[in-house]
Amino acid sequence: MTANTLIPRRKREATVEVARPRTLISPAQLGRSRGRTVYWIVFALVVLLFTLVFLGPLYWMVTGGLKTTQEVVQSPPTAFPTSMHPENYEQAWKVMDLAKLLFNTLYYAFGALAFQLIFDVAAAYSLSKLRPIFGKAILGLMLMTLMIPATVLVVPQYLTVLDVPIVERNLLNSPWAIWLPSVTNAFNIFLLKRFFDSIPRELLDAAAIDGASAMRTLRSVVLPISRPILGVVSIFAVVGVWKDFLWPMLTLPDPSKQTLNVGIYSLASGVPENVLIAALTIASVPTLLIFLLFQRNIMSGLTAGGLKG
Repeated sequence: MTANTLIPRRKREATVEVARPRTLISPAQLGRSRGRTVYWIVFALVVLLFTLVFLGPLYWMVTGGLKTTQEVVQSPPTAFPTSMHPENYEQAWKVMDLAKLLFNTLYYAFGALAFQLIFDVAAAYSLSKLRPIFGKAILGLMLMTLMIPATVLVVPQYLTVLDVPIVERNLLNSPWAIWLPSVTNAFNIFLLKRFFDSIPRELLDAAAIDGASAMRTLRSVVLPISRPILGVVSIFAVVGVWKDFLWPMLTLPDPSKQTLNVGIYSLASGVPENVLIAALTIASVPTLLIFLLFQRNIMSGLTAGGLKG
């Protein structure tokens, strides 16, 4: 009896030992003073390296806007400004008319966001829950477009907005030139479909039994529990328009309708380097704030459709 009871116990201990996660440094090594010292030294060096790599350019940009023109262009460069000049940021705001450029960019970004939420959600919901004919083939063709470099599509897209087929309209210097191409986002549709696939079918069946139509089910059941992935898609839509440069430069030649990046580039040759760096810093602040405020939403939304529970 004693031997028979020991065998299952040993099996359980072996199972627990196999299931224990493996790390680069074993718990036995961490228990020694030398192992802990090496671990914390390596950890501190890695954290310091990644901090310099990611925050170094941001620090250089912010401090560059506080320097004089001579201090910005001198070699070797100085790590700290010898004297602070915050008026460079005020000059950049006024001279480069950043308020107008910022308003234009926000207008284009949130317009693209509205269209993406309407059409991409409808497409993803149809492919996930309505199961149309050739739905898998349509999804495969959408995902194939992700393999095409964006620069290859610039010429056909430009010819399309220059003379839209059927309606025969020129969309240059129009917000539609920014909004319409942004709607066809296969990556966002794929993210939304993956999340909709993880929603239990029982919820939709219960709504159907209560007499809800497909549109009512989408509005009252699916969308309220899809806030994480909708937040991710919203962030991607806004940041995508915000950081885009080539397409707005081609389709918005009118200076009064240009985005922030294109407007700064157009006026770069007429301002000092320190004022230009200050303008670039101001242009980077909104996207940094979006990331800092919604970083948890980004991670939770990207992983929300990974598991079904």
